[in-house]
Amino acid sequence: MQTTTLAPKPQQVSPENRVILRNVSWSTYQALMADVGEDRAWRIAYDRGVLELRMPLKDHELPKIMISKLLAALSEELEIEILELGSLLLEREDLTRAIEPDTCCYIQNESLVRNKNIEFPNDPPPDLAVESDHTHSSIKKFMIYSALGVPELWRYTKETLQVYQLIDGEYKRCEQSLAFPFLPLDEIPSFIEQSKEVGQRLAVRLFRERIREILENQSK
Repeated sequence: MQTTTLAPKPQQVSPENRVILRNVSWSTYQALMADVGEDRAWRIAYDRGVLELRMPLKDHELPKIMISKLLAALSEELEIEILELGSLLLEREDLTRAIEPDTCCYIQNESLVRNKNIEFPNDPPPDLAVESDHTHSSIKKFMIYSALGVPELWRYTKETLQVYQLIDGEYKRCEQSLAFPFLPLDEIPSFIEQSKEVGQRLAVRLFRERIREILENQSK
């Protein structure tokens, strides 16, 4: 007689394009991820039995895309290598935690993971993870990121960029970036908002000009 394995039923459905599943074992989570594969639109966060499925919205995606473009422009102006890996699945079975950031990148540790099949915990976590929060999450993502050891977290919400550094196992809000201490963080949202009016290409060009101005002043 053939048996059928039933997937966990949603315990909470959010109007914000989120579905929360509770009492999901690690093996069930892995089976679900294997079944759907990598070609999917929704992203996940998993914290010791609680699985969140999120479908990104336009208002959520635009800041993430612009931050990615600004980081790429920044790396070119500084002439440094940055390995951006988008929504790389960060998971640790030993911690029963997993998350997909909106985007993440290796900066300080780029050379350690270049052209590698990254495996945790043998390889370091990304140096920077970005979350564009336009909706409320039922999962405490900061706890997942801190458990995974991500040194720096950027959270863009309500046209504000909040930057956190992992200090003694907890995220502390900081006035400067760990990876880019000279970067005027309070100016980043203005370039994101400008992109809505003048376009992304021009907003990135204006950002480049601002970075060059800062670097020139530092060299004097």
